[in-house]
Amino acid sequence: MAAQTADALANLKVKDPEAVMASAAAAKANGESKAPEAEDSDDDEDEKAPGEGGAEGAAKKKRKRKRKPKKAGGAVPTKQSSPPRVLLSNLFPSGEYPVGQEEEYRDENLFRTTNEEKRHLDRMNNDFLQEYRQGAEIHRQVRQWAKQNIKPGQSLTEIAEGIEDGVRALTGHPGLEEGDNIKGGIAFPTGLNLDHIAAHYSPNAGNKTLLSKDNVMKVDFGVHINGRIVDSAFTMAFDPMYDNLLEAVREGTNTGIREAGIDVRLGEIGTAIQETMESYEVEINGQTYPVKCIRNLNGHDIRQWQIHGGKSVPIVKSNDQTKMEEGEVFAIETFGSTGNGYVRDDYETSHYAKKVDAPKNATFRVSSAGKLLHVINKNFGTLPFCRRYLDRLGQEKYLLGLNNLVSSGVVEAYPPLVDKKGSYTAQFEHTILLRPTVKEVISRGDDY
Repeated sequence: MAAQTADALANLKVKDPEAVMASAAAAKANGESKAPEAEDSDDDEDEKAPGEGGAEGAAKKKRKRKRKPKKAGGAVPTKQSSPPRVLLSNLFPSGEYPVGQEEEYRDENLFRTTNEEKRHLDRMNNDFLQEYRQGAEIHRQVRQWAKQNIKPGQSLTEIAEGIEDGVRALTGHPGLEEGDNIKGGIAFPTGLNLDHIAAHYSPNAGNKTLLSKDNVMKVDFGVHINGRIVDSAFTMAFDPMYDNLLEAVREGTNTGIREAGIDVRLGEIGTAIQETMESYEVEINGQTYPVKCIRNLNGHDIRQWQIHGGKSVPIVKSNDQTKMEEGEVFAIETFGSTGNGYVRDDYETSHYAKKVDAPKNATFRVSSAGKLLHVINKNFGTLPFCRRYLDRLGQEKYLLGLNNLVSSGVVEAYPPLVDKKGSYTAQFEHTILLRPTVKEVISRGDDY
């Protein structure tokens, strides 16, 4: 490179060779083989008078090279960034996304694995499967980043927005234009539930809560593509004394997944989950606690744009004879506690959702309620949302109207659910698809 720089200086007709040397050095630092000015030096030589050596000038003309056009757009990314901002479809240009964990059905449904009619039905569902698998891969990539980067001392708002920004970037749906969030993106508010708070807690504007090294935090977030919701959750703790609590709940969820399947009765799944989870105990600060299933929290089926479809999967012994059916999608989630094993409403509400069966001709006491309902219909439909999402859309002074929508039965409020103070709770959750041939744990990853 040094020899090329000297030749370039000799051929150039400039008044400031030191400036050119500096430019050449910069080009070298950028990995270029020749300084930009050197590409133009042939033009100067081509303009020599014949008396200055016409033959030599002709030879130089033959050696003149055309500039190569620069490629537009740069290189296509081949891996995810940190924080995650690369559109997932750019990483999977074929449109085929990773398959979740496939498990064969058992007993009388084992025939489904090889039955040609069921295999044909499975192939007919390819678009449905790819939408779910895309959402699941986004969930895996975002939560991988979250697990590596969430640290004590961060605010809950910072953590929630970091997860949500990742989901929006990878789906390609920022959610700021009317209707964009209904096409894809955030499926429901990010739950960051500390210690005795089991579910439905997301920071509202102005929340100053900081994550502590002593906290047990449930991280529950969802991704959707065209209303196909992937609902998955995990628990983080920074002190190993909580490990048995986390293991009990994780294994409870795995038991529920293992027992689930076409024609399985929901009550039987709850019995198996309870037997697994409540076989554990945990020692915290020198005191031993039995791990209890939170008996009034359940898993649930999922429908398009509807996080709770109508069926509940109990996590304790139950006589529910309702069966799982082919083609259904379920969130298998379990909650364990060192407290009472029972939750109640408490604290300020952040989660809301328009009811699927909301009255169409409701009248409102407050004029702002109707305007807010229009915003909800256009941006969320029946997908859950939180107050931060309304803030993000530029809505102001909407609480009166929002409360009016709740009291009118159009919108459902979901307050945080808590066990007794001083207790600790944990949660793990996966989304499963009951395909015609196999059960696919769509959100399964290397982490849980």
